[in-house]
Amino acid sequence: MSWAGPEDVYLSTSLASYLDKKLLVLLRDGRKLMGTLRSFDQFANAVIEGACERVIVGDLYCDIPLGLYVIRGENVVLIGELDLEREELPPHMTRVSAAEIKRAQKAEREATDLKGTMRKRMEFLDLD
Repeated sequence: MSWAGPEDVYLSTSLASYLDKKLLVLLRDGRKLMGTLRSFDQFANAVIEGACERVIVGDLYCDIPLGLYVIRGENVVLIGELDLEREELPPHMTRVSAAEIKRAQKAEREATDLKGTMRKRMEFLDLD
């Protein structure tokens, strides 16, 4: 059994103000989830209803529906309430399908890998 310190209790009680509100949750692995907070516990584990993952690649974005989602508190970096009155994204962003965003993610990954490979080759040639 683990003991929750005072800061853990403060974190979980502060989540109470977000109940039934639409949130943006940033996870440790970089994913961004949006949905309505329905429940949480003393470890900041959270249940998000109507969850979707927002994937952004350059000026393209896609909201991938996830449904009811349980998030372990230890994976949460940031939680914030979304302002429903404001536009969520800048006007230059373009919504695309899940298939298109996956292709864009793959192309971005390949470009990053290529850049890393080129950097290693350049370091190899850089003889001091």
